[in-house]
Amino acid sequence: MHPLEVLEHYWNHTSFRPHQENIINAVLEGEDTFALLPTGGGKSICFQIPALIKDGICVVISPLIALMTDQVNSLKQKGIKSMAITSGLSYADLDTLLDNCIYGNYKFLYLSPERLQQQLVQERIQRMNVNLIAVDEAHCISQWGNDFRPAYNNIATLRQLQPNVNCIALTATAKEKVVEDIIENLDFIDPKVFRASFARPNIAYHVIKTEDKRYQLEHLLNKHNASSIVYVRNRRSTEDLKNYLKTKDINATTYHGGIANKDKEKRLNEWLNGQKQVMVATTAFGMGIDKANVRTVIHFNLPESLESYYQEAGRAGRDGNEAFAYLLKQPLDDNHLKAQFLNALPDVKFVKYLYNKLCNFLQISYGEGENSTHQLDFKKFCKTYELSPSLAYNGLLVLDRNAIITLVQQFNYRTKIQFLASNKHVFAYLERQLELNTLIKVLLRTYGGIFDYDTKVNLNLVVKKSNLEEVTVIQQLQRLEKDNIIRLELAHSDSEITFLKPREDAITINPIAKVIEQQNQIKKDQIEAVIAYTENDTVCKSVQLLKYFGEQVEQTCGKCSVCLSKSISDSTLTTDLKSFILSELKERDLSSRQLLLKAQCTQAELLASLSELLELKKVEITEKNTYKIA
Repeated sequence: MHPLEVLEHYWNHTSFRPHQENIINAVLEGEDTFALLPTGGGKSICFQIPALIKDGICVVISPLIALMTDQVNSLKQKGIKSMAITSGLSYADLDTLLDNCIYGNYKFLYLSPERLQQQLVQERIQRMNVNLIAVDEAHCISQWGNDFRPAYNNIATLRQLQPNVNCIALTATAKEKVVEDIIENLDFIDPKVFRASFARPNIAYHVIKTEDKRYQLEHLLNKHNASSIVYVRNRRSTEDLKNYLKTKDINATTYHGGIANKDKEKRLNEWLNGQKQVMVATTAFGMGIDKANVRTVIHFNLPESLESYYQEAGRAGRDGNEAFAYLLKQPLDDNHLKAQFLNALPDVKFVKYLYNKLCNFLQISYGEGENSTHQLDFKKFCKTYELSPSLAYNGLLVLDRNAIITLVQQFNYRTKIQFLASNKHVFAYLERQLELNTLIKVLLRTYGGIFDYDTKVNLNLVVKKSNLEEVTVIQQLQRLEKDNIIRLELAHSDSEITFLKPREDAITINPIAKVIEQQNQIKKDQIEAVIAYTENDTVCKSVQLLKYFGEQVEQTCGKCSVCLSKSISDSTLTTDLKSFILSELKERDLSSRQLLLKAQCTQAELLASLSELLELKKVEITEKNTYKIA
């Protein structure tokens, strides 16, 4: 079949996006291929279509379980046999699944890079009829890349297992040094390199500095009354903002990792179908979700890197029509960003100390422990050695990312609770069981959706807020379960640790010391780049982003917050707006907020017009901080 016929048959599209057809043809010709396509560029089709055309199975390496699962589900819905091998499989199950890939006419096998370390996986891949090796999120292979993972070096083993099979590497964000690293580490021979521009001329990038983010959010969503995504930092904020928007008659729903799969699907479909205007979500939302008509993406908090910001903002306007990306900033946001991502960065000395204490805590003898699995009480571990939980957590992530340990990340979030009784019934129950009053109210005020779905509960937080002993909280929860007030799934341990190497203390950590220092410096540079982007009010926002990714451009976009502020200051664009303000103030005194809600303009345009009117003494400010005709 011709690539276009495959595209039409499975995806119902009649034409390719820029670069896609050339990339597909290069892969079909057996070339090693590198594809740098910005978010929304359709990377997955570039390996899926060639794999469907050729006999055999495509092995796809990806670090993101959620993305693997999304792609496999999407392929299955199209009737394409695919599987993802994730964590938690027994040896027997893994053995069966790999056999299915050899004998079961499967077209796609998705693996994490860590899986390639397993002897069984390597043996079975060697026996498969592999038609293509696809490396997704390929920037992870470079020590200079965002989210570097040494396990990606295992992909070179895959090329040795299947020496006659060509490879395609794909990423959405990679600077020149990273591109060179990818090509070298994957042992590409005379590669075909395709780079799409990072320019998104249909997106207007705005940074709005404000003391009141919620008010700005309300104004923007009313101004752009169309499909929108609001990104926040944590799960609780999603519920808080959704409830706030509800009071302002803005139709919103939420999406985060703590929601049951059934509810996730329902909420996603409501948003995809336009029943809900706004999706308030944590930043993981959006991968593998194709909604072309998102008009507005709003970041309620500063992103941790311009790489992630560009990808998330790029989920707006995929249909090519006008779209907006807003970033809201308060004066203290810079400090909050540094505190969250820099103050808890573990250095080499701390990682060595942490590893030593972890081995002692789990009673791992020197020279032993390889491939052993242990339950870890994270809270007790931190308390025993007086460790900062955030610093210890990030240290364990470093050990996990560098293949010293495997960490099942469930700290304090394995307990699940859902209220089975109605709100009315709960409060009637409380009248008879007064001693449970504090616990129930803490649960209801802390977890907004606890009546609607199984909610992952942080027991440490509940203990702290209720001022009760942990044993008392657990006893009371068990009593509520017995009385059919709640459904309870109680955690028995915080996390699971598997040691991948024998314990040798500093000798174990020394080989990754340089990587730790380098990744810490990259994170610091990323944070500084975000702050610089938000503070630079002289260079076009689109130009700033393109230069960050290595594209040297001079042509300004004419529509970002910087370009618009310049056009306001040196033109007569505000004439109509000033007339509008004066006509509104003839009726009654109004605040800038009230004027902004009435006017179809940006905050910068409004403030510029008000400033001119004040200078011309046509308006003045009252004692109540409103504006009136002078």
